[in-house]
Amino acid sequence: MTQRTLAAVLAVPVVIALLVAVAFTGLPYATYAPGPTIDVLGISGDAVGGSGDGEIISVDGAKAYYDDSGQLRMTTVSVSATDRQMPLPELLWAWFDPSEAVYPYDYVHPDDTTAEEEEQKGAIQMVTSQDVAVAVAEEALGYDVSPVLMVALVQDGSPADGVLKVRDLVLRINGEKVTGTQMLVRTIRRSGGDPVTLVLQRNGKRRTVTITPEKGDDGVYRVGFTPGTGYEFPVQVSIDIDSSIGGPSAGLMFSLAVYDTLTEESVTGGHVIAGTGTMSEDGTVGPIGGIQQKIAGAERDGAEVFLVPADNCADALEVDDGSPTLLRADDFDSALAAVQDWVADPDDPDLPTCSNQ
Repeated sequence: MTQRTLAAVLAVPVVIALLVAVAFTGLPYATYAPGPTIDVLGISGDAVGGSGDGEIISVDGAKAYYDDSGQLRMTTVSVSATDRQMPLPELLWAWFDPSEAVYPYDYVHPDDTTAEEEEQKGAIQMVTSQDVAVAVAEEALGYDVSPVLMVALVQDGSPADGVLKVRDLVLRINGEKVTGTQMLVRTIRRSGGDPVTLVLQRNGKRRTVTITPEKGDDGVYRVGFTPGTGYEFPVQVSIDIDSSIGGPSAGLMFSLAVYDTLTEESVTGGHVIAGTGTMSEDGTVGPIGGIQQKIAGAERDGAEVFLVPADNCADALEVDDGSPTLLRADDFDSALAAVQDWVADPDDPDLPTCSNQ
């Protein structure tokens, strides 16, 4: 055996070991992929993680119209796990898949945020986005909606656990009207550990509860809930979506679905409409992440139209193949009008598409 042949033979195990190491070593990248889409006009049990056989949107205090034969589909993105860095073969697969995207791990999962904190943030954003969406839809229908402080999250094992519930409206503390988050937090922190009395509104009914704050390791007294902006609704609307889905990006689709449910005329005209976008209190539609993956998921699930936040149009056009039609959504009113105009005439050249902006 020559020296060159011997060297080659000896190198084989080293090369194999390196290949195995590369194949199984996690790299600092994360991926986005198309997630499930959910028809918000549908039945809860039909949705991913749905909790029952009732409507996803239920109404109390007004007539609900559930005879729309079309669909309004919210879209999601499947994000690689927080505690897992992916090996090279999986990253290459995602890189060459046009429906997926690869990003630096720290961009998707910031170092200063734990998995639990990400989950809590997403849960708060989902609750808040649903309430804002209901408020926008009801105001578009002429109802008078009043903002008020709300329980957005209750921490497990805290003094508030089992006493407060998400979406409780916090009206008074220790006999004083709650004027804002700062006033509420300041009163609790200054309690010195003495019980505080809260007047709540839950499901349209008032109740009074007493909670004893606990001192944290930082010396600050807390009761263990996160406040957010809620509303006193003239019509009570609940949205039953899998609790594992977080974030604010379904706000636009929630608003359209609530509007559709409270009006006799169909918004969809029997078509499959999908979309995304955050919803602000004034009805403005805000940008979201993962637009290309959401479009791919919507196309997979039969969407004929996709509502795109105006600031996401440039990225959306990079994957535009003509189906679904990409309608630009600047705000609730214009998005609703765009869908209605498309239903009336899908070939209308004046439709507000992403390519027409």
